[in-house]
Amino acid sequence: MITKSNLFTLVAVFLASLQIACANDDELQRTIRVSGQGKSSATPDMATIQTGVVTQAKSAVEAMDRNNSALEKIMADLKNMKIAEKDIQTSQFSVQPVYERGSRGETKPEIVGYRVSNQLRIRIRKLPELGNLLDTLIRSGSNQMSGISFGVDDSNAVMNEARTKSIADARARAELYAEAAGVAVGKVISIDEHQAIVPQPKFYGRAIEMSASSVPIATGEQDFIATINLTFELVDK
Repeated sequence: MITKSNLFTLVAVFLASLQIACANDDELQRTIRVSGQGKSSATPDMATIQTGVVTQAKSAVEAMDRNNSALEKIMADLKNMKIAEKDIQTSQFSVQPVYERGSRGETKPEIVGYRVSNQLRIRIRKLPELGNLLDTLIRSGSNQMSGISFGVDDSNAVMNEARTKSIADARARAELYAEAAGVAVGKVISIDEHQAIVPQPKFYGRAIEMSASSVPIATGEQDFIATINLTFELVDK
């Protein structure tokens, strides 16, 4: 049986709970969530190239011997250019039969030779030497290059600069909206990194100064972009 005293107690507890819920609702309503974006650009200071040797002969052993001889010369020249062993890695190796082709280009079942391919991935940490390196590789016997990609060695520092700019951008947007609404931006409630974009090479920048005999190279710039979501408290002015 509910007495009058118990009824007053229940009503008091209910009103207190209601006040807390309303206060929490007011607190949730007095926040603003914005996204900020920051970009930081850097000139690449390193590169990675894919290069190698493809040889063909009537027998697999002969094709392999030719390939090994060419690759040994390339490795010796890389050593002479002070390319560290840790920066040279075999990326692909294959021995494949070569089939006879008919007059219309169709493949016939008869094997007429073998093709050996040995590809290397080489990292160049001194970009001014890249043009000379490419020239040396070709003269040493490399007959296949599948691309050059540029990068920034200390990419974390550049990316962190982009993150700092994105937070500043988010705060500026929050202050703009708050000013228009007649309130002010308070403390940060939450920070969430939405996206960090790894840059892609842009081949339109300045060219590295190299000797006339080397391959001309343009490094361009790379853009690091960070997008961060921030939630701010809104306070009265």
